[in-house]
Amino acid sequence: TGTMRIGETVPPTEPDAGRPLEGVRVLAAEQMAALPFATQLLGRLGADVVKIEHPTHGESGRGATPGVTDPDGRHVGATFLRNNLNKRSVGLDLKAPEGRDLFLRLAPGFDVVCENFRAGTADRLGIGYDAVRAVHPGVVYLSVSGFGNDPASPYMDWAAYAAIVEGMSGIYEYKRAPGRPPTANPVGALGDISSALFGVVGVLAALRQRDHTGRGQYIDIAMLDATVAMTDIVTNFFSMGIGSEVEAGVGIVETFAAKDGHFVLQVVREHHFAKLAEVVGHPEWLTDERLAHRSGWLTHLDDVLRPGIEGWAADLTPLEAVEAFAAEGVAAGPSQTSADIVGDEHLAVRNMLVEVPRPDGVDGPVLVPGNPVKLSATAEGPETRPPWLGEHTDGVLAEELGLEQDELAALRADGVIG
Repeated sequence: TGTMRIGETVPPTEPDAGRPLEGVRVLAAEQMAALPFATQLLGRLGADVVKIEHPTHGESGRGATPGVTDPDGRHVGATFLRNNLNKRSVGLDLKAPEGRDLFLRLAPGFDVVCENFRAGTADRLGIGYDAVRAVHPGVVYLSVSGFGNDPASPYMDWAAYAAIVEGMSGIYEYKRAPGRPPTANPVGALGDISSALFGVVGVLAALRQRDHTGRGQYIDIAMLDATVAMTDIVTNFFSMGIGSEVEAGVGIVETFAAKDGHFVLQVVREHHFAKLAEVVGHPEWLTDERLAHRSGWLTHLDDVLRPGIEGWAADLTPLEAVEAFAAEGVAAGPSQTSADIVGDEHLAVRNMLVEVPRPDGVDGPVLVPGNPVKLSATAEGPETRPPWLGEHTDGVLAEELGLEQDELAALRADGVIG
């Protein structure tokens, strides 16, 4: 498939300057997708990431389906597998006073401390910003939650996953087709990954400011805020009197059938519409009064334009149709299946898929998206596989806190570590 493998390094195109975040250390009490994606990206850029999770059942992403089994026969969910490269796992019960104390003893050794529990949970556990700042005044502390940690929010206490904040952002209703219910979670983890990216931006900005001032600070990322920023057309268009995609009349943004699949076409400018008419062999569209304005393109999409476009594409593969449009500067792309995207040449040359070996004897690796941040003077990889639960507990606690084997054994016997 042309994918990268765990442990493989792709050299930079310019003299290697090392990874930009080398020396930055991150301590993360995290689960599922939003914060784990953020810390994985920090790790890919060179940060040392230590992940804190429950000592017996781990973070909730391990329980997601589908999954694989680890060398000890424990289930490891796909959500965990794709968000936890380049990390070390410490099994620590934060609900136990001894676990909280160990976390606070670890914190001063890290530049960044972060969590993505439901709002207020970190404070109740005794590992919130104020508690960590008391032992580490210069800490950069990142919280990611559904609605932020501002008590003024009416939603602060609500639980949230990606689909919840996506729906609340207004994008589902904005995109809803007439006569159809809104479609939930149409693009995977938009709510999670948008939050992760804004969290990383916040961390990098706070670290940069600390370089100048010596002071750390608190970063509060609400998933709803992040998703509203990503779906900016909803509020922007509403302020201009437009409440839905149908009302917007921005142009043609649709899928069309070809011989053995579909392609996506976006035509939102008049000169592109002229090229479209030329490519599909319907020059009469340019003198048709019904199609003189973009609103007409939508009004007559299904009775005029779709039959003409799909009639032209009926004997073409999606790729052949797209290549014909691309030659004339019209934006188009194939609507790819899972198999198509795994075999996509672009992803291969861009090192955008990483093979994670399966530990359960099943043939074929698990594929994880690669790092989309391409830096000319920074090598890509080597990636390390997601950690098994608590795999690095003893090593981290011995190295960071100087705990001896008898102390570790006692903590393990009490269920504080695992």
